[in-house]
Amino acid sequence: MPKMKTKRAAKKRFKLTGGGRIRRSTAGKQHLMRGKSANRLRKLKKNSMVNPADDARIRRLLPYEL
Repeated sequence: MPKMKTKRAAKKRFKLTGGGRIRRSTAGKQHLMRGKSANRLRKLKKNSMVNPADDARIRRLLPYEL
């Protein structure tokens, strides 16, 4: 069997935590910052965890990294 290929877009977006969960960056911080409050922007800096419902799908995209 040939090796499975990693989806490169997924590799750039997700990282694994020490506990085995998948970390992702928060959406909504790329542009249009003027309309958002400073408190909201500060919260957007932090990373989020992937929902457990999507966990298996993302692990399939990254067969060797996670």
